[in-house]
Amino acid sequence: MAIAAALVLAAPPRPAAGRAQGAFQVVVHRDNPVTSLSRGTAASLFLKKATEWPGGQKVEPVDLREGAPVRDAFSEAVLRRSVASVRAYWTQSIFSGRAVPPPELEDDEAVVAFVARSPWAIGYVSAGARLAGVKAVAVRD
Repeated sequence: MAIAAALVLAAPPRPAAGRAQGAFQVVVHRDNPVTSLSRGTAASLFLKKATEWPGGQKVEPVDLREGAPVRDAFSEAVLRRSVASVRAYWTQSIFSGRAVPPPELEDDEAVVAFVARSPWAIGYVSAGARLAGVKAVAVRD
């Protein structure tokens, strides 16, 4: 059975950078068996420090576009970095030949559509986004 779940990341217990709890959710394909991730594991997946799911399938992270308020909240709460710091991380990764950043999509609907058709994808969307074909995954500290 293919595992394709939309991972929904829950906001941390404390608001990050002045944002209210629950500003975003991490999503995976609805068939992905993952139901929760530690914050550190989620960060490793999005920064491509970890590249495989426990079953050996290649993880496909996806970001929202720069400037999206949800991206700011996610970066601060999960990656524990500002968007500018994440951009610098990816610049260094590209120049060193280690990795390229995840694709950036325009909005929640595009992220949900990407994750719904990619069994091993992981993304994040606003807390109120419609989750057709994906599921939210809890992110714990």
